[in-house]
Formats: sequence, structure tokens, C-alpha cells
Amino acid sequence: MHFHIMTLFPEMVLDGLHTSIIGRAVEKGCISVEAVNIRDYTRDKHKKVDDYTYGGGAGMLMQAQPVYDCWKALEEKIAVRKEDSQGNKKTRVVYVTPQGEVFTQRKAAELSREEDLIFLCGHYEGIDERVLEEIVTDYISIGDYVLTGGELPAMVMVDAISRLVPGVLSNGESAQTESHADGLLEYPQYSRPEVWHDKKVPDVLLSGHHANIEKWRLEQSLERTRERRPEMYEAYITAHPPKPPKNRRRQERN
Repeated sequence: MHFHIMTLFPEMVLDGLHTSIIGRAVEKGCISVEAVNIRDYTRDKHKKVDDYTYGGGAGMLMQAQPVYDCWKALEEKIAVRKEDSQGNKKTRVVYVTPQGEVFTQRKAAELSREEDLIFLCGHYEGIDERVLEEIVTDYISIGDYVLTGGELPAMVMVDAISRLVPGVLSNGESAQTESHADGLLEYPQYSRPEVWHDKKVPDVLLSGHHANIEKWRLEQSLERTRERRPEMYEAYITAHPPKPPKNRRRQERN
């Protein structure tokens, strides 16, 4: 999978995404991450990419031209690589904005099925609406709050999406059992030593009885979700109603 991040601060993005699991995935070739500097596409001799907003108001706005030309160069580059397999299919462009739909694990799974993703990181008071209408396919937020730019949210989403790409995690089961993967929070986990600060690992985890362990883990996930995220718990119970007990009728003997 290929991530393309349009930004004014490429070093910030690359420094953050070329470490740990994501960095190893890049080295293995499971994913690629490139950060493209929008300033490289401005026609202003001073490398200016912003200007005052029409109608007044505080702050500056990123101009349409450098953003569009940056996107156009990326789209042409991607099209050359895809030419044999996907023709001229438009690449999804994610504009990172607090006005977008809130990013979820389900959205991460959906986006992980793309071959290429372009992230557009805004700054200042945002980006000229006309270019957003021209190129953006998805408006996504990581939460109902405002940050100084889109780089951190883009990095968050790249991290979450990458974990679902085959080969990124050494243990493929990890992504399936983490919080939100099945609509529940993850169960508590323990490692050595068996006793720490007078707290003992639950006996069921030491039993070796896999069916009982799985049952315990589900119970713990349900209880943790009920306590910490009641809205998630209600949604899960609605989607997975308890099965009614079997009604065993006694067979009459003739």
C-alpha cells in the first residue's frame, strides 16, 4: 500500500512514520510513505502558499493553486504506476479536517483496502474551498477538537490503516483482537511474573484450557466496554443479542 501525504512540513511526517512497526513495514516493502511539500508547487517566487481570505476574518488561507498542482503531480505519478492494472481510476484523497466524519477502526479497515491513499494536510485557517471541491473524496476528523495542522491526524490514520495491511504486523491475529476490531474494547492482558505487587495473574489464563480462556476474554471485553464505553456496549448487544436458552422437551414414552 502506498501513502502520499501533501504537507507543508514533510520532515515532521517522515520522522514520525519511519520508526517502530511502521518503519519496519516500510523497510520490508509492505507499505510506502512519501511526504510531498506543497511549497514546491507554488508559483510565488517567495514560496508563499497562503493569502488573506475574501470577506475578512482572522488568519490566512492556503491557496488553491499550489495544492492543486501538488495533487495533480501526485495523481499523474500514481497513474503511471497503475496504468497496467487500474487505468485512470482516481485515487482517494483524504482531507484531514475537524469538519469531517470521525475516524474509526471500521474506516481504517475500509481505507486499508486501497492501493494508494493521498492525505491533504491543511494549515492556517484551512484551504481554499474551490480546490477541496475539485480533488477531495473523503473528509475525515480524528476527533471534535482543533489542531494547528493536519500532519498529526494524518500520521494517526496512516498508523491505524497500516496495521491492517497484510504483512505489517508480525502476528496477523493482533489486529483482529485489538480494541474496536469487533466492536468491543480489548480484554486485559498479563505477562511475567505470575505475581507482581501481590497481584496474581487470573487462574484461567494459567489453566491451558483454551475454550475457558476465550470465554473469559469475551466476558472481560464485554464488562470493560460496558464500564468505559457504554454506547459501544449497547451497540454491540443490539447487534449480538443473547441467544435464548434451548427449550428441552421431555419425550414421552409410549
